[in-house]
Amino acid sequence: MKVSIVMGSKSDLPVMEAVRITLKKFGVLSEERILSAHRNPKKLAAYVSEANGKGIEVFIAGAGKAAHLPGVIASLTTSPVIGVPIKTTDLGGMDSLLSIVQMPSGVPVATVAINGAKNAALLAVQILALKDKALKNKLEQYKKELGEEKKPAPQPEERPIIDG
Repeated sequence: MKVSIVMGSKSDLPVMEAVRITLKKFGVLSEERILSAHRNPKKLAAYVSEANGKGIEVFIAGAGKAAHLPGVIASLTTSPVIGVPIKTTDLGGMDSLLSIVQMPSGVPVATVAINGAKNAALLAVQILALKDKALKNKLEQYKKELGEEKKPAPQPEERPIIDG
């Protein structure tokens, strides 16, 4: 099983790195590509059409601004596509979020929070775990550990002492 991590540009790498790291922790294989839906749509279409033969089961696509990459991928495959809206300087990522989440009927893209790359990876793991018992066990352990994380003890609030 493999996950394809696709980005619209090199500037998306710092955010999308969390996908690769998270997938690696679960032992899920992945590959990364930088393919713009706008600048090189033919290359993107060729990659997506070859992906199923390479064992790609889930796509995670990160894009900013007019973030059409996840939707274009979803239009070219029957595999699940998870969109990661990338924060932008123009509109703080709302432009990316709305571009990804507002897909037309029949072309779904699961969408996570702005810069929510780690959650995108975890969603991909959940999808893959539906048919992989070992992966499901790892995910259950991860969730258990999440619930057991020690939170720092609350510190007493410092208050000024007023004399008089």
